[in-house]
Amino acid sequence: MKLSAPLAALLTLVVATACAPQSSSNSSSDKDEKTGTLRVWLFQEVGNAPKKKIVDTVVAGFEKAHKNTEIDVEYIPVETRAQRVKAAFNDPASAPDVIEYGNTDTAGYVHDGGLLDVTKDFSAWSEAKSTDPTARQSVTVDAKVYGAPFYVGVRALYYRTDVFGELGLKPPTSLAELATTARAIRAAKPDLYGLVVGGAYTYGAMPFLWANGGELADGKGGSYASALDSAAARKGIKAYTSLFSADNCPAAKCAGMGGNDTVTAFAAGKAGMAIGGDFSHAAVEAGKVKGKYAVVPLPGVTSGSVAPAFAGGNNIGVLKSTSHRTLAVDLMERLASKKTQSALFDAMGFLPTFTDVRDQAAARQPFVKPFVRTLASGTKFVPVSPAWSQIDSSLVLPTMFQEVISGKKSVDAAAEGAAKKMDAAFGSAG
Repeated sequence: MKLSAPLAALLTLVVATACAPQSSSNSSSDKDEKTGTLRVWLFQEVGNAPKKKIVDTVVAGFEKAHKNTEIDVEYIPVETRAQRVKAAFNDPASAPDVIEYGNTDTAGYVHDGGLLDVTKDFSAWSEAKSTDPTARQSVTVDAKVYGAPFYVGVRALYYRTDVFGELGLKPPTSLAELATTARAIRAAKPDLYGLVVGGAYTYGAMPFLWANGGELADGKGGSYASALDSAAARKGIKAYTSLFSADNCPAAKCAGMGGNDTVTAFAAGKAGMAIGGDFSHAAVEAGKVKGKYAVVPLPGVTSGSVAPAFAGGNNIGVLKSTSHRTLAVDLMERLASKKTQSALFDAMGFLPTFTDVRDQAAARQPFVKPFVRTLASGTKFVPVSPAWSQIDSSLVLPTMFQEVISGKKSVDAAAEGAAKKMDAAFGSAG
């Protein structure tokens, strides 16, 4: 998922789904009522007013098109979504008809029988043909579609143009240069983090692993094995954890940080660089560094390359238990439409999942260009397995990073331990 900055947090708080108890909601409702009230759950953003205004416009249009219908929208906190969604799957009577969910949740929610198969609807939707392949993958499990992509989120490197100018620095073109530049900033300005990093910032760490040739896991189709203990993955883990040092981002302050924390620190003028998403733009613009920063793709290992970014984002789906199937699918498509995504980009900075709408957005707003370039350079995704929810919510990767950062374990030992936890989750996801 974007997890928007909140979305980044959103991605780390997914419901644990491995071998979850199945419920009566696993069978579709036999009703398809054409009137009545539809309940919708969307994520509460840090600054939610612009999102609500756009959604209200969609709702008004829907209610006008469908007489005797009413839409009840509830904005739910990201922090409690795992419990809320799990409860909804187990109690169809209180469940919403339509939900927003993180794209890493798809496999787990399908495994739990909570999402409606909308393959035929998606194929018949005229706008769907413009959906980019990565976004389409995020709603697909075993060749079936379980929602509509809502927005995509990738991360890039934010840097302070005033600090770089003062110190005569240039944007780094490799991960080695990134580390050197970060330490140069910290040495010249001890009150700043060079590159602010977080031990709990899973999606900021992943590009280091991928750029070094590592993978989270090997396999597909529900059968995976952890690859964290490979030589390439360990090299990436070492590259990331080495940044938690007194000469860049002290472990005592940075080990517990998540993605939101790092973006907040940068926006507050406390760091020379940060790894942030397109969805972080509004927060940075509202901070002390407004007018004093720029963004470039996060570099890879070789000079001039781009590190693979996690393709985050959110989707809109229909619950299998809905008694308003036709109406719910229509509302899903309206919420995820080109018009809505374009408006959400202008208001919130959410990157559209339609390639044509995204190109138009980049033309209107130059800040999008490094993120579009990052997308074009190739992105990565998490294993499409219901086990990922368990792995993510049990903090397997942050624990691994923090074990290394604290000195409790070597990179090899921490990676081996995390790999065993991942394999246990993959093995139990039956």
